[in-house]
Amino acid sequence: MHSFLDAAFALQLAGVSISPRHIQNLIREIGAELAQQRDAAAARRRRRTLPPQVAQTPDVVAVEVDGGHLRTRLPGQHGVHAPKNKENKIACLITLQSVVTAHDPQPEPPPSFLRPRRVRRLVQQMAGRSSDTPHDQEEPAEAVDPEEPVAAGEVTAERWAPRRLVRTCVASMVNSRKFGPLVAAAAQARDFYRAARRAFVADGQAYNWTIHKGYFPDFEAIADLLHVLCYLYVAAWAVAEEEATRWAQYVAWLRACWQGRVAEVIAELRRWQERLGEAPAGAELAADDPRQVVRQTLVYLENNQTRMDYPRYRRAGLPITSSLAESLVGEINTRVKGRQKFWDRPEGAEAILQVRAALLSHNGELTRYFAQRPGCPFRRRPTS
Repeated sequence: MHSFLDAAFALQLAGVSISPRHIQNLIREIGAELAQQRDAAAARRRRRTLPPQVAQTPDVVAVEVDGGHLRTRLPGQHGVHAPKNKENKIACLITLQSVVTAHDPQPEPPPSFLRPRRVRRLVQQMAGRSSDTPHDQEEPAEAVDPEEPVAAGEVTAERWAPRRLVRTCVASMVNSRKFGPLVAAAAQARDFYRAARRAFVADGQAYNWTIHKGYFPDFEAIADLLHVLCYLYVAAWAVAEEEATRWAQYVAWLRACWQGRVAEVIAELRRWQERLGEAPAGAELAADDPRQVVRQTLVYLENNQTRMDYPRYRRAGLPITSSLAESLVGEINTRVKGRQKFWDRPEGAEAILQVRAALLSHNGELTRYFAQRPGCPFRRRPTS
């Protein structure tokens, strides 16, 4: 449900009379216990005493890391005091089914990345930077795509794409230094480290690759293609003047990155940077200034170039986008994010994130928790 009030109303329809405050207290208690179990597993992994909790080692696995935002407030006050947006970190650990091929199973970008309206909406939803594209202008007839645009994180599944089997979720308000061990413990519990093929997919945030280096160094590092697409699209819009020229430039850059020719795109962006010129000393450029857009895109591609060998990843049957993590962020934000939702730091938000992550995991984590929780009527009690 979207709130404690909604949950109380739904339970009342089911014949259970309980107040929203009572539900909130129960959620905080259960969320705190789930967090304790999570932290205990991380401590056991650090001491190398956490055994795998699966019957069979998976063949193909992926760890995708992303982040969302929720609103927090100063606790212990009436009303909203010291409101602040705070990031909640989310990891999606998935087992996959895919095949290894000798040749690139899809050397050309998929149609979903070549439809103007579809791509524009995806960029707006992914990047949250609607000011980078003049989306209020009318599009020419040839640019109109009659199909509905995709939501953020939703990508048309191609035949070669790995198929998701089982998902485990980790979500928390802790910083990246503390979040890494939590994700590693979840991976250890599912025996990810012994899988034959392993991938770590994330956007360009530095802390994501710090987690990769510290806890998943032998996982294939893959820069999320969706974020690359966003940067290419906005850069193409910044450097070209005509609608058709902008779209052609985006398609050319996307095709080059899709085919592993990232160095060509970097070289062309450097030429554009020279042509546009440097910003005056001490000047602060607007976010939509072409010089700023090109510089940001160039830095992003240069930092992630070694993680953008997409043809090799496709041949290995590995994911090239973090669309599953993007979708998971949306599922979690459905509960924790809203215009009128402000969470006390840190207990309230952390507790609900634990319950939400356990609910959205496919490995029965929440059911197992209730079955083993003291006081459960179905839990076997020790005999005297």
